[in-house]
Amino acid sequence: MSSKLILPENIEKLIAGQVPEANNTGYSDASVYVLDDMVLKIEKINENNDDTVEVMKWLEGKIPVPKVICCEKDSRYQYLLMSKIPGKMSCDRYYMEHPEFLYKTLAGAMKMLWDVDVSACPRDMNLDAELKEAKRRVENGLVDMEMTEPSTFGEGGFKDPEELLEWLMNNKPDYEPVLSHGDFCLPNLFIDGGSFSGFIDLGSTGKADKWKDIALCYRSLKHNAEGFYSERTYPGINADRLFDELDIEPDFEKIRYYILLDELF
Repeated sequence: MSSKLILPENIEKLIAGQVPEANNTGYSDASVYVLDDMVLKIEKINENNDDTVEVMKWLEGKIPVPKVICCEKDSRYQYLLMSKIPGKMSCDRYYMEHPEFLYKTLAGAMKMLWDVDVSACPRDMNLDAELKEAKRRVENGLVDMEMTEPSTFGEGGFKDPEELLEWLMNNKPDYEPVLSHGDFCLPNLFIDGGSFSGFIDLGSTGKADKWKDIALCYRSLKHNAEGFYSERTYPGINADRLFDELDIEPDFEKIRYYILLDELF
């Protein structure tokens, strides 16, 4: 057990004998530690944390997600200990170099979400709720301008987050509710060998528009192929093939909308 981590007693007992290894993948403010067969996520207490745990418990047995093993809090932090999804991120080099398999796997994972009955889903991430949270973030200066697409703000784009928010509020698309992962990006989708093994990072999972996941998956596929996150590029990737596997016509207006909305988060 690392001397730098002071954990609740119940968590200490459950991970006794295992050495947590920090995982810095992604842009979350949470601290994530990987153990032999579990993952520990530590983040500041907020209402969304409780909702996430509720959603994870509700999804157990419906789709492959981490099982909640223990959830504890102190005066500042929530400590969520969960099972570890086997396999590797879908942006792993092997899968990026086998694009036809990757397209089918990503589309299959998305259809898996769509097949879940959301009538009793404990969290509704409808567009009005998301715009309300986006407004709060804009008003409190929480939008990280350095993490946005180069074309979103400035010449040819929006003047500032306030102008983008106004555009989003005035151009809301039709709503097609499904179970949405909420951050359907390649690092959050795991593949074990030849099959999809599970979803991680469910902090925005709930009932939402189907095009939100499509948009973020499309962007993630393009960015990973173009070397946005590393120097390695994958010229064999064609993100438009995702629509063939989903058997839908692309709606690039909705895709642009949800990518722009994500810029405020």
